[in-house]
Amino acid sequence: MTKVIDFQTDPSRYRHWKISYDGPVANLFMDVDENGGLFEGYQLKLNSYDLGVDIELADIVQRMRFEHPEVKVVVMRSGKEKVFCAGANIRMLGGAAHAHKVNFCKFTNETRNTFETCGAESGQTYIAAIKGACAGGGYELALACDYIMLTDDGTTSVALPEVPLLAVLPGTGGLTRVTDKRKVRRDLADVFCSIEEGVKGRRAKDWRLVDEVVPNSKFDAVVQDRAREFAAKSKRPDDAQGVQLTPLDRSIAADGSITYSAVEVVIDRDARRATITISGPQTDAPADMAAFQAEGAQAWMLRAAREFDDALLHLRLNEDQIGLLILKTQGAPEKVIAHEALLLANADHWLANEVLLYWKRVLKRLDMTSRSLAAVIEHGSCFAGVLAEITFAADRSYMMEGAFEGDNRPLATITLTEANFGRYPMGNDLTRLQTRFLGTPDHVTALRDQIGTPLEAEDASDLGLVTFAYDDVDWEDEVRIFMEERASFSPDAMTAMEANLRFAGPETMETRIFGRLTAWQNWVFQRPNAVGKDGALQRYGTGVRGDYNMQRV
Repeated sequence: MTKVIDFQTDPSRYRHWKISYDGPVANLFMDVDENGGLFEGYQLKLNSYDLGVDIELADIVQRMRFEHPEVKVVVMRSGKEKVFCAGANIRMLGGAAHAHKVNFCKFTNETRNTFETCGAESGQTYIAAIKGACAGGGYELALACDYIMLTDDGTTSVALPEVPLLAVLPGTGGLTRVTDKRKVRRDLADVFCSIEEGVKGRRAKDWRLVDEVVPNSKFDAVVQDRAREFAAKSKRPDDAQGVQLTPLDRSIAADGSITYSAVEVVIDRDARRATITISGPQTDAPADMAAFQAEGAQAWMLRAAREFDDALLHLRLNEDQIGLLILKTQGAPEKVIAHEALLLANADHWLANEVLLYWKRVLKRLDMTSRSLAAVIEHGSCFAGVLAEITFAADRSYMMEGAFEGDNRPLATITLTEANFGRYPMGNDLTRLQTRFLGTPDHVTALRDQIGTPLEAEDASDLGLVTFAYDDVDWEDEVRIFMEERASFSPDAMTAMEANLRFAGPETMETRIFGRLTAWQNWVFQRPNAVGKDGALQRYGTGVRGDYNMQRV
């Protein structure tokens, strides 16, 4: 699959989802166009999905947060008869390259995490209203909702049939959400994940697979009742004006380099690396949230987040030979701090809250990107507040120390803000500073004394905020040697090593989902039992079972 995948879309281009609005309730219908696959060679039958379907869903979830502050409940339904969703399209998976399968699962997980957190973070609750077969990734869509309702019509069921049918795992966190979120008893979960036909009616409720089972004759009415009940509990504003997520200012050069308004990506294919540079704001911070909202999608905090997010997704899916991401910034640190400070001071404002939450998600996307990450803190950079988080997300960081001959830019600094101490937690529910200093938690407390102080290289190094600091004699050689060495390592070993080292501390449902995807599903997707010519994915639909190597590994 060599097609360039574009993660930007808008409602006028949706092929697979329909939305109707009823005051505080939005009804979201999954109505997949069978002939609307992202690639050739398969049809999206039975409301099955591929990456293109999920790109639209991700856009919908984002627009619900920003463009529709009046929406307090989203009811996810099927637009087709007798099927809710059959999950990821098997023909697509069978024909996809290994890297695409894994990155597809990762993106769908991130999308589900986004609407899974909407209720608690934004007061926007998601309800799954299931009629018809709900299998595999279809049930995983429901699992990520806050509340699952199932019609009791004798045929509607929920199922995770991947193991018996396809010799793979439920790829978007299904197993983990069944045990960790739904808290299904282990032995019942074992039964559930081993049968093709799934579980229906009252048994689904008794096993904790759904929250409510409703007679078919009353289903639609009860769903609307529940939606109104959840809406009444939401603190989301009734009459706020949304912000339109206008198209990104983006151009892609022939060599693959990308230019946005605040983000630049320079591709060096020979060196197998990309340099991402985020430019800080050019203007002063808006005076208040009214002024911020007037700027809309052009407000720097929102614009930079959207562009950085798009760049990361583009590199993941379209540039799989690039193994090293060099992370840089440029601009005035004090302006970054001022723009962030406006949102922090108004965190109870729905829009300020959404922009800060968006940065949290983008930084998590960076954490979960299976490329080596190196922050390069040069003179003239603006690693402050939210942008300082990029330094702490990196596997290593290199900082210029002292004046460099011929370089008249302001000396390199790192500036901490209050936001670095809790506003942007990682998937392990710790801040990046807490994760960095897991063995010395008192040091994180002491770092609060440095809030607002521009820390030059010697101080930043002494405080453990950077890996290495070099003067102009050693800088060029040391950074070059690192880049060359890193790009020479096995990408498989790097993915595994980095995933192990980035998430120190306690495990959460989120880290387990991604850890199991990185390790187990990554492994299973390469095993002949699943993807070989006689494996289950290739034989699916032929009536012939996969020919398995029965050796336990």
